[in-house]
Amino acid sequence: MEIYKGEKKRQQMGRHSISHLFSFPVEEFMEVHEYQRDEWMIREGTRTEFLFYVIEGKAKIYVTHQNGKVSLINFINANDYIGEMELLHEVYYTKGVQASTKTICFALPIHRCRKQLMEDAKFLRELTKFLSIKATLMAAKYSQSLAFPLEHRLADFILQTADEGVYKEKHVTVCDYLGVSYRHLLYVMTQFCDKGYLQKEGRYFRIKQYDFLYKLTEMLKNK
Repeated sequence: MEIYKGEKKRQQMGRHSISHLFSFPVEEFMEVHEYQRDEWMIREGTRTEFLFYVIEGKAKIYVTHQNGKVSLINFINANDYIGEMELLHEVYYTKGVQASTKTICFALPIHRCRKQLMEDAKFLRELTKFLSIKATLMAAKYSQSLAFPLEHRLADFILQTADEGVYKEKHVTVCDYLGVSYRHLLYVMTQFCDKGYLQKEGRYFRIKQYDFLYKLTEMLKNK
């Protein structure tokens, strides 16, 4: 993890200013953090010290069950918050958050500005909107697993998790997240390769035809 300093920090804060989301001078508290692919932003079982606002990149949220099984439960994209539950609930401990591409965030130290955040009606309105959209998207994910074939949901998953056009997710993680059998997943992946959507490169896959994958995801977005 890199913490930006000096001119590098000023450039990011100027390019992606979020001061309009707050009623107090948030820049006084703000740090800029950069995480590389597969780097843990928050380790499961530890409490984050920051409220993050993602300005670039993508991340994944994991949870470990009592039987030791690890499940992918959600994605994080640009303009999403991380750590909002720790801000709102002192007894809540976050799931593990791992960067899936290079990810750059604004980081607000909770211990330094919790009072300002919790008393800022403007920020709380924005946070309420974010949580409402997040809940709606989670509900839509579960309904899609019943309403749409795997081809559509897998295309969406590949586009969400690919890093610079390369898809690297483990099949067992995908099966668990999408609720499908390993055999069914392999069948559809083979179809995608045969149709030229993907090209296998060792253990990974390179996206060759973005347009066709996006067409498959359009039905999910229009539901």
